[in-house]
Amino acid sequence: MEIIQTTDAFKALIEKIKTTTKGYKDPLAFGIARVDLGQLNVDKPLQATYPIINWDENFGSAAIFIQALADQGIAVDFSQSEVVCNINLQFLKDCLNAFTPYSDEAHGDAHKNIQVVSALYSQISNSGSLEGEFRVCFIFQDAPCQSVEATYLKLYAISLAKVGLREINLNGAFKALPNVAWSNGQPIELDYLREFEIELKLANEYPHIDFVDKFPRFLQHIIPAENTRILDTAKVRFGAQLAAGTTVMPGASYINFNAGTTGASMVEGRISSSAIVGDGSDVGGGASILGVLSGTDGNPISIGKNCLLGANSVCGIPLGDGCIIDAGLAILEGTKIGIYPEELEKIREVNKGVTIEGEIFKGKQLAFFNGLHFRQNSLTGEITASRSTREVKLNAELH
Repeated sequence: MEIIQTTDAFKALIEKIKTTTKGYKDPLAFGIARVDLGQLNVDKPLQATYPIINWDENFGSAAIFIQALADQGIAVDFSQSEVVCNINLQFLKDCLNAFTPYSDEAHGDAHKNIQVVSALYSQISNSGSLEGEFRVCFIFQDAPCQSVEATYLKLYAISLAKVGLREINLNGAFKALPNVAWSNGQPIELDYLREFEIELKLANEYPHIDFVDKFPRFLQHIIPAENTRILDTAKVRFGAQLAAGTTVMPGASYINFNAGTTGASMVEGRISSSAIVGDGSDVGGGASILGVLSGTDGNPISIGKNCLLGANSVCGIPLGDGCIIDAGLAILEGTKIGIYPEELEKIREVNKGVTIEGEIFKGKQLAFFNGLHFRQNSLTGEITASRSTREVKLNAELH
């Protein structure tokens, strides 16, 4: 690719690429990743690390990447849902030639892709032995995951809040990702450890294994917002999304992938995959929000704003704003819940437009209602719902 001197020439090049490349279409997402390969199966990707990702943005950079591949005889198949290609020094040089008009701005927020290409070009030029470890990945359709590279790209998109929770297709992720041992953030093939266990142990080189999983931990890939606290790295899985101001305490807390918070929240319990917690809510110690595979009939659970899940409670229905589940109480779709007439009228007042009649309800009939306080009569064992009279408010100094 020839050196482009002006921004107008750059724009003209982008237009030419898009109009002359057969079947061209802008990718939904793309990025350059460093790929960790297997120790035994040297062609097997174990992990993909993206310094930045592009999601429905920066289409000019995508066009340059696609043309740089084409110049080496690598044609991108736009009919595929995802495409992964190896990149080398010549690819990076061609990209830098095209990005010349913006080279002085390579460290600004608007040109992060140039910074990636420039830094990687310097790195490979100085080492001369890293070309096989880097790949460019394009996602053209939000289809089930097929490759490690595309799966990681989607997980990054969630954890970086480029997309909302439950908004993209993660089907196939477990099949795409290998189960590996993680040591100091690096993936190690289990087959490799088994085959060389004797030699590694005799040489005192057997690695310290932190955990074994298909997914890495959130903090291995994501820098959280300034006022976000995670007190134990094991408590948040990569692919979770944490809004600024979220605090994740140690102990019984856990946030799975494709789950998380939409505002400042206190998390001392479990947020299962697909579960979402609203701003100002408190998931108490040992409390559990069920996931779609945990007894909710496949219905994902959202917790509204300013809710409180008491210690060791279980939430199996979506909650509106300002709800409380008392400690130790399980509210599931089939749980029978009594509401006395005077409380029913108060509940109607904060749930305008909702028709609710009767005295005994199943939990799923109260899904998404605002201002409910679920409690259990200690003498009769009856579970009831009443109009919450407490304001759930987090301590601003702690968030």
